[in-house]
Amino acid sequence: MRRLLVALCLLIVATWSGPAFAQARNQLGPLCTTGTTPADQMVDACTKIIALKVFRGEQLATVYFWRAVGWNKKGQYAKVITDATEAIRLRPSQAVYNLRGSAYYDKGEYEIAIADFDDALKLGPPSGIIFHNRGNAWRGKHDYAKAIADYDMSIKADPRSAFSFQNRGISKEALGDLDGALADINQAIRLDPTLPQPLINRTAIWRAKGDLDRAIADGSEAIRLAKERPPVNIMTPPNSVLISGYIHRALAYEAKGDYAHAKDDYKTTLAIVASDAGSKANQATAKVRLSLLTDASAPIPRDAPSPTTQPTDPAPQQAGPAPSPAPVAPGKRMALVIGNGAYAHVKPLPNPPNDARAIAKSLRDIGFTVSEGIDLDRAAMQKVTRDFLREAVRAQVAVVYYAGHGVQVDGRNYLIPVDVALKPGANMTEAMIETDTIMAGLDDQVRTNILIFDACRNNPMAQQVASVGSNRGIEGAPGLAAPTSLGTGATLGAGTLIAYATAPGQVALDGEGANSPFSAALSRHIGTPGLEVQQMLTRVRAEVVSTTKNKQVPWSNSSLLGEVYLAEK
Repeated sequence: MRRLLVALCLLIVATWSGPAFAQARNQLGPLCTTGTTPADQMVDACTKIIALKVFRGEQLATVYFWRAVGWNKKGQYAKVITDATEAIRLRPSQAVYNLRGSAYYDKGEYEIAIADFDDALKLGPPSGIIFHNRGNAWRGKHDYAKAIADYDMSIKADPRSAFSFQNRGISKEALGDLDGALADINQAIRLDPTLPQPLINRTAIWRAKGDLDRAIADGSEAIRLAKERPPVNIMTPPNSVLISGYIHRALAYEAKGDYAHAKDDYKTTLAIVASDAGSKANQATAKVRLSLLTDASAPIPRDAPSPTTQPTDPAPQQAGPAPSPAPVAPGKRMALVIGNGAYAHVKPLPNPPNDARAIAKSLRDIGFTVSEGIDLDRAAMQKVTRDFLREAVRAQVAVVYYAGHGVQVDGRNYLIPVDVALKPGANMTEAMIETDTIMAGLDDQVRTNILIFDACRNNPMAQQVASVGSNRGIEGAPGLAAPTSLGTGATLGAGTLIAYATAPGQVALDGEGANSPFSAALSRHIGTPGLEVQQMLTRVRAEVVSTTKNKQVPWSNSSLLGEVYLAEK
């Protein structure tokens, strides 16, 4: 990126002329078009130049480009996109498409980012920088094969590109190639030992390998480097490296059982200002995990908090008594199974307890440690969920299964305890369990998460709240769309599959026998040896569609990184 910025800087200096605009040329121009200018000064200078209304075409496009660079330094990506779009209208170039694509990437809009990087590559010679950035967007979409191919092209163009080695290593790790990932990350560290990012990624690899002491050591060194020499690359979102360093070290501390240091790191993660989607995802996870270590009786929190100020690294403090999760061996396969049917204030369901018992037995039969809850009220459901999330930090595979009523409120999914009275009001959702917080608590690239919900997904605010019928809906309003966020700004975590008993807008039938059509099919297929989990769900879907005569079509969303087998081959 720096080569492209320098070229445009030379262009704008060479093309400005005329004594009437000496102030702009001699003062505002260098402030606007120098990459090292502080962001506020850069934006201010470029804004004043635009206000002169004397430049047009290519020259004006250059000014808009540089103001977009200033916004990018400030992490204000919507303004980056606005100015870059104006620059493209005036004069398309590789640099401006690359900048706008990077802003879309930082907003989590990967499809649009890829389109911009494609256009950038069409406008000029092959660029290792643009291949690298497009690789990042493919990685954001969990298409790791395409990401690796782009990183290969970037490394071919620049064999000393530490970030391309690093990100290729991340992609290999996502596909389960830990040794290949470690080799690439080590090469990135050799190329530039001052970079904190490769050390953060090696932290995750050591955790996946179970070497927690090395993970903590690398995380500590990464944090030191990030604070000593904050990244200056304009494509690196402000504070994103520091947030990533703290969350990864916190997860390593927690996995080791050092809860005091883990809590300190989670608190620090939450106190840093976050601007990009990845940092907000890390904060959503930090808030849930901190609550799990702080107060076993408190509800699981929703949303990452509003960031405050840049913290200093807190000295380790001995906190009050924290809950002590039962020891869980690394690599353990764990499951949480809940079946709610005995509802006090809405239509009861006879089959969810039977469904939960059947699924729990099937999972135990294939080697899972299962936490099981039947007809849970709010307090019991919070407790069993919190206990599971605490213990799952050291699990290799985590499965969550829920049967019962489920609703959508303002675009979010909620699971309903048996004692909840669904009445309109500001605090209605406080009595329910939000699926986003479960996902945030489990979000971790070193673990596979399978979440299965045998429930309708609809809005409870209708006249027919207590309507009678043989389905798991509170009423028949349109169901939820696919989950795309966790709390504030987080994304569906890598290595996660979410399966629903029904598609959006459909009802999940409770069934006329002892089990729902979905759970009956699931319990028959989940223990099939050697059946990959997505193939297993395809069989379940086909059976449910046939059994219900097309009234119910199971639905799933996946960011799994490779083949997953719940029952060993």
